[in-house]
Amino acid sequence: MYLEHFALTELPFSLTPDTAFFMNRAGYQDALNVLLVALRSGEGFVKVTGEVGTGKTILCRTLLKQLGDDYATAYIPNPYLKPTTLLLSIADELGVRYDAGIGQHAFMKRITQALLEIHASGRRVVVCLDEVQAMPVETLETLRLLTNLETEKRKLLQVVLFGQPELDALLAQPSVRQLRQRITFAYRIEPMNRLAFAHYLRHRLAVAGYDGPGLLAASAIEALYQGSGGIPRLANILAHKSLMVAYGRGDRTVTRVHVRLAVRDTGDARRWEERGARPARTRVLRWLLGSFGALAGIALLALLASPSDVLALLP
Repeated sequence: MYLEHFALTELPFSLTPDTAFFMNRAGYQDALNVLLVALRSGEGFVKVTGEVGTGKTILCRTLLKQLGDDYATAYIPNPYLKPTTLLLSIADELGVRYDAGIGQHAFMKRITQALLEIHASGRRVVVCLDEVQAMPVETLETLRLLTNLETEKRKLLQVVLFGQPELDALLAQPSVRQLRQRITFAYRIEPMNRLAFAHYLRHRLAVAGYDGPGLLAASAIEALYQGSGGIPRLANILAHKSLMVAYGRGDRTVTRVHVRLAVRDTGDARRWEERGARPARTRVLRWLLGSFGALAGIALLALLASPSDVLALLP
């Protein structure tokens, strides 16, 4: 594609959560540190929330990689499971052997025995669940009961919940209040600010092998920020498309023009851009109304404003 054109060794803005691209800035290292401290101190439940595309999955995979051989880990990417299916998934991830058709009571005893064996070997067990906002309440309760297993000094199972902000609403339900009370550490991943965003783009380019002068013009970085709202997934989509546009035109530097074309081709990016631009348009229209009077303002509104802008001016 454009790798040779821009002297890259791999795609810098792929949507695959490759831990090699994990950025130890902009709150991500803070989030990782919180998780590591919580797990090493033996806490039962830890929660991480963030909007779609803010980097929860790559954080989860980086955490699993950081834990090393002292931990037996299980990663469940799709927790929209029935209670028994969740237990089967955890058992499979941990390498627990069980007979086909085993009953639930016998199965729980087998998992408990496996956890005790792992504990006796000097390792801890961590289960990471992604997209937990979609988990059925009865499955959450099964997960809580599973974490009741403990020795006199330590939990036999620790759980990290990753989810969108809707997870907080799920945990607010009275039926899961016992689980909610066991969450001792929580972290919220926010969209990046401008400084962190610029570092993020350059970091990914560097990891992908780029070591030349600024591939992204300052105006392009600002346009990418406006189009993505500081959300990594949207930034990756827009940056990839912008590189494709620049490559198609034979340009060596990505400019605001290339990004604008990428934004037009991306629905979510257009919405971010409109969200940022609308207050500015509204301020201009208010100034025009105040400066030129009602008649001039009405004429200008007819020429310049969208219906939503007109509604924004109404009390």
